[in-house]
Amino acid sequence: MGMVVRDEVRKMKKVAPLVAAMSNEARCVALKKIAEKLVEKQSEIFAENQKDLAAAAENNVPDAVVKRLKFNEGKLNDVVAGIDMLINLEDPIGKITLDRELDEGLRLTRITCPIGVIGVIFEARPDALVQISSLCIRSGNCPVLKGGKETTFTNRILFSIIYDAVIEAGFPEGCMLACEQHNEIDELLKCDGLVDLLIPRGSNAFVRYIMDNTHIPVMGHADGVCHIYVDSEADFEKAIPIIIDAKTQYTAACNAVETLLIKRDDKIKNEFIPKLIDALSENNIQLRGTKEVTELVDAYYEKKAADNAGKLDYEAVDENEFKEYLALIVSAKFVDGVDEAIEHINLHGSHHTDAIITEDEAVADRFIRLVDSAGVYQNCSTRFADGFRYGFGAEVGISTSKIHARGPVGLEGLVTYKYKLVGHGQIVGDYASGKSEFHFKDL
Repeated sequence: MGMVVRDEVRKMKKVAPLVAAMSNEARCVALKKIAEKLVEKQSEIFAENQKDLAAAAENNVPDAVVKRLKFNEGKLNDVVAGIDMLINLEDPIGKITLDRELDEGLRLTRITCPIGVIGVIFEARPDALVQISSLCIRSGNCPVLKGGKETTFTNRILFSIIYDAVIEAGFPEGCMLACEQHNEIDELLKCDGLVDLLIPRGSNAFVRYIMDNTHIPVMGHADGVCHIYVDSEADFEKAIPIIIDAKTQYTAACNAVETLLIKRDDKIKNEFIPKLIDALSENNIQLRGTKEVTELVDAYYEKKAADNAGKLDYEAVDENEFKEYLALIVSAKFVDGVDEAIEHINLHGSHHTDAIITEDEAVADRFIRLVDSAGVYQNCSTRFADGFRYGFGAEVGISTSKIHARGPVGLEGLVTYKYKLVGHGQIVGDYASGKSEFHFKDL
């Protein structure tokens, strides 16, 4: 008989306050032990990961997924570096964000504290399990983890190593939980009152399913349709490397660029488009552009009288077909200017990360103020949208929500706050009658 998720989560709910009360030193010791044990047992981890890779090959898993599920020495080094960074970050718990004297001898403070029990359902990325676990431990939360089935073997050994390390560091039994079966997701969704927050990471349809089938608060993002707008005042020598990096540095990531919006301008058409065509071709990126875009590509190749060798793979599509590809494909359309680019992004984007390439600071300022996304950049790659690159140590996910946390969710996104009021026998009746008065003094 399998695990009953609700019973295990109920036990976790009881120990969550104990975890929240763990000292900063104890949480850092636990993280240090995790890093040490991951390095110590790396050969075992890699062996289990090979089982997942072999199963992926047998089941014809898409390349984009295979890239995510690989856990090699490079990814191990990255997660260990992320843990080291977390250890050196300021403790997110116990910060006083409000200190106010309501009356003499009646003092109110607002203090940051852990959220409690957090369920995270994430894609086939073993490094995500390490990052999520580490962030939850550093922020004093108890995680319920459900990774993608494609990484079952790798996730299993990683969880075992991490759990043993935190118990050895003095954390209470049952402070972490790993789910492996798909039906356990539905069980988890019914744990309202026990689970304080759900963070789903996956497709738009998957995140919508989670939101529609639970009463637990949900924080997260769905697909990442990220845009780059190339303005007429763009520095083309900057623009091309930025676009190529945003598309190719990690094609399967949710912050990879999917759509290019390009200012309808003669200089752009005569100077930038040829550079873009060559760069896309050289990097094996396919173009799915509007008819206006592909006609320029046609003209470019007619002028060059080029044969098919090394020629860009391109076709005309309607802009309603633009989407998240997670592959070496990029969409493109022309716009009249920054306002049309903003309108397109706000209407068709996923509110994840969008960028403008321009040297015109006024245009950039308008773009940054009006684009309604969690990350809005000027003259840099959308791939910077990442907790590690923001100095958060890692991220539990990226939120496109506007409530509580937005963008890469690091330590600050995993704490909430409580109000602490200390008095000396005061009662509300005295203030209601006028016997006593509030004087509200910020300390």
